[in-house]
Amino acid sequence: MVSAVTSASTTQSLTLPAPAKLNLFLHVTGRRADGYHLLESVFVPINLADTIRLTRRSDGVVRLVDPPPGLDEQNELCCRAARALQAATGCALGVDIQVSKRIPQGAGLGGGSSDAATTLLGLNQLWGLGQSREALQQVAASLGADVPFFVFGRPALARGVGERLLAVTMPVTDYVLAFPGAGVATANVFTDPLLKRDTPANAGAVFMLDQGHNDLQPVAERLEPRIGALLADLARLCPPGIAPRMTGSGACVFARAHNHEAASEIARQLEQSGWQSWAVRTIARHPLFAMALSATDSAII
Repeated sequence: MVSAVTSASTTQSLTLPAPAKLNLFLHVTGRRADGYHLLESVFVPINLADTIRLTRRSDGVVRLVDPPPGLDEQNELCCRAARALQAATGCALGVDIQVSKRIPQGAGLGGGSSDAATTLLGLNQLWGLGQSREALQQVAASLGADVPFFVFGRPALARGVGERLLAVTMPVTDYVLAFPGAGVATANVFTDPLLKRDTPANAGAVFMLDQGHNDLQPVAERLEPRIGALLADLARLCPPGIAPRMTGSGACVFARAHNHEAASEIARQLEQSGWQSWAVRTIARHPLFAMALSATDSAII
């Protein structure tokens, strides 16, 4: 839900969602000379979301208000996003940022990246910048590999280091999502010498919901054994032919469900076994999609 405390012309504050994402598959297809890994993945936003509250300031200060544990003004991606947008546009306004977390940290769901993208999209309106989606994606690219996807705002086939995005159409799909209770450091997964880095790239853009795999999963399972235990528990609850897998660099795992009721029942059983779980659903576009537009968006709105 998007809410404002005043009318659009005099808006001082916005309360905005920052949805999580799933990687339906994640292949590492190579490595660049600078050490960055080349990826191929389908990203899709889901209806599990953090909440970001932005309150405009006139003094240019960017401030994190009542930060959740583990977040601080210097390192929080939302604050970095706001300062990067100030620098890119010359905007003299500031903002107070309040982050309410529902997306687990270190879960492979893109929570911090999504928070940053929501900050960019929200400030585009709150500061009256009128920046295009492409301009915001350029700012987003300086903040992290997943941030441009959330500004892009649609299910996407991602290539390169995650910056090359091609919109894909997929049906709204229900998933059960579960967190093992501990995150995995992305850097530790990507620097592991046993990481598979040579999955052949798919020359086309056609994929099936259950195709592929996650090249990062074996490494993450070795670094955090609870991932493997959770995957085994989830596999026992899934219908035949549905294999759970990890999203991102971990540690959350997911499996497709026939409908919301089925996902809710599996999530309930996982909760009884001590795992944090959700019944989630994919969304066709970011709820803030209209806060930044480009010429190619006219057929989507």
